[in-house]
Amino acid sequence: MKTQHESIFSSKTLTYFLQLAETMSYTQAAQILGITQPALTQQIKKLERNVGAPLFYSVGKKLHLSDAGYTMLDATHQIYETLNRATDEIQQSTSADLGEINIGILSSIDTEVFFDFVIDYYQRHHDIKITIYSLTRKEIWEGLENNQLDLAIMYLPDENIKNWKPYAARKIISESLVFVHKNEKYQKRRKIRLKDTVGQPWVGYPINFYVDAQLREAYRNENIDAPNFVARFTQPQQLLQFAQRTGNYTALPASFVAANEHSAHDDFYYAQLEPEISFEMSFVYRKGKAEIPRINNLFQEFDEYLSQKDYVSRLTEFKQQQ
Repeated sequence: MKTQHESIFSSKTLTYFLQLAETMSYTQAAQILGITQPALTQQIKKLERNVGAPLFYSVGKKLHLSDAGYTMLDATHQIYETLNRATDEIQQSTSADLGEINIGILSSIDTEVFFDFVIDYYQRHHDIKITIYSLTRKEIWEGLENNQLDLAIMYLPDENIKNWKPYAARKIISESLVFVHKNEKYQKRRKIRLKDTVGQPWVGYPINFYVDAQLREAYRNENIDAPNFVARFTQPQQLLQFAQRTGNYTALPASFVAANEHSAHDDFYYAQLEPEISFEMSFVYRKGKAEIPRINNLFQEFDEYLSQKDYVSRLTEFKQQQ
């Protein structure tokens, strides 16, 4: 028989409460949680009875947190933070050759180099299980916050994140966007101004993807209308193939273009955008994760792998040629 304490602070109940507090919609929260709306309502009412106060109230159709709700939200975050710290402290004492490492990669990043590294890493560490997820920014930050991800590979800076206090970052490479086209008029240009790139349709990343947001901001800063996007894809390889077959313009991370330059058609051209659109590809993780032996070891071996493959130097050389 469950005690009242277990009923209030069960993982399921707190998860339901947090999801409703985030969406402020019973319908949306229930869909995300994969349960019916009446089941969610029942759990929230049960939690409210146990704490002795309403956690939400409605004004018209809009849901709000009550004062008690804000108190519960703060307490719930503190509970998860305490559990995350305890997990990290336990993991820090484990072996470098045992355990699991869960990595979330931003879905717009080409994963080829990381896939090759994991294969190489496995040859020396058969007892470490690495799981890689292709995720959105929102999914990555939720995974880091809930300690479901040990590491994230993503682009920075990320203006959507307001509280960096629990996290640390480790730069992998400096990135920039490369203009990719088949326009013979621009074939000899190493740099191309943004205003000269809007004459033809584009293929790009989905709206709200990091690269799309960076691109649109650059045009806005130059007081230029954004390109006309006629198609959007999540993977850089898909954008490159679409541009090759249609002649549409696109912009891709330099690291991807450098790695795939050999697969492009002879009549395909590259140029640096002017002004440059630059950012960093980085590991992001909760502070303390780097002290876990297997993760610290992965960082070291990944640096060595990039060095052996001349990955950074090849990228630098490619940028200098543009």
